[in-house]
Amino acid sequence: MPAITVDDLTVLPRIPVADPTAARRAVAQIVTAPQGFEGEGFPVRRAFAGVDLSVLDPFVHMDQMGEVEYAPGEPKGTPWHPHRGFETVTYMLDGVFDHQDNHGGGGTITNGDTQWMTAGAGILHIEKPPEWLVQAGGLFHGVQLWVNLPRAQKLATPRYQDLRGPDVAMVTTADAGALVRIIAGDIGGHAGPGSTNTPMTMVHATLAPTAQLELPWRADFNALVYVLAGNGSVGGERRRLRTGQLAVLGAGDVVTVEASADQESRSPTLEVLVLGGKPIGEPVAWAGPFVMNTKAEVMRAFEDYQGGRFGEIPAVHGAPTEIVEG
Repeated sequence: MPAITVDDLTVLPRIPVADPTAARRAVAQIVTAPQGFEGEGFPVRRAFAGVDLSVLDPFVHMDQMGEVEYAPGEPKGTPWHPHRGFETVTYMLDGVFDHQDNHGGGGTITNGDTQWMTAGAGILHIEKPPEWLVQAGGLFHGVQLWVNLPRAQKLATPRYQDLRGPDVAMVTTADAGALVRIIAGDIGGHAGPGSTNTPMTMVHATLAPTAQLELPWRADFNALVYVLAGNGSVGGERRRLRTGQLAVLGAGDVVTVEASADQESRSPTLEVLVLGGKPIGEPVAWAGPFVMNTKAEVMRAFEDYQGGRFGEIPAVHGAPTEIVEG
């Protein structure tokens, strides 16, 4: 799980030490992500399954894609499909993924890169491994997060951000026991490169065995901790957490994560995504690839898509030309 890293954590800026009197967020819920398949058949863990949308707000969905070692000919992606009303954030830890949309956005992401796509009023896009990877096979591991948009921005002009791994803000703890990659938002005065429509923070942290991480966290944000790999604990009460589990935290000013001394040989460190955002507080009507405020708006999205008002598929060499609605 290389993502983006540094050889010597001691050269990185330090996160301010949390005030001992600050409220550590307690665990409100822990869920285990069920496993399934997406697109043309790549394996995923549904990270938010079993959590109420009102608790996740402003987030609506997250998949951990892989981790899987493909044999030659096995790598898979998704066909062309539409979106409206939210943003997709695709963070690649291992492997390579190509993206193309019908508004001119796209590119290739690999270890530590992020593609941030604001679907807004409507977009068609495709995600797939490059042809050379299909032929050669290889490791594939990533995350896709869906971030809701407020009513006033749901029909905004689609937008695309290409965030390279080296552009993320990298900081560490006072004892240099954890590497913290800030993809979006602000942690102790250190800001990530992602430009967000909805105020939020997205962090990927790597903790050495027994290391503790205390992140200053905005009191008006919710807080979610998802384990990509490894074993540890979370919250002021140190609730145990392992690969594929999500912790929903309660109110407070500090998010606490600690790595267990005993880690699996395939994952010598604890790898977590820490997410939080300011709740939008609006009704959510969600069906397939559309996240709107009302059922009528969702039906209108399907009608607009089926009526060709999302635009046409551009000519992309080697890409399928069929569109699916999921």
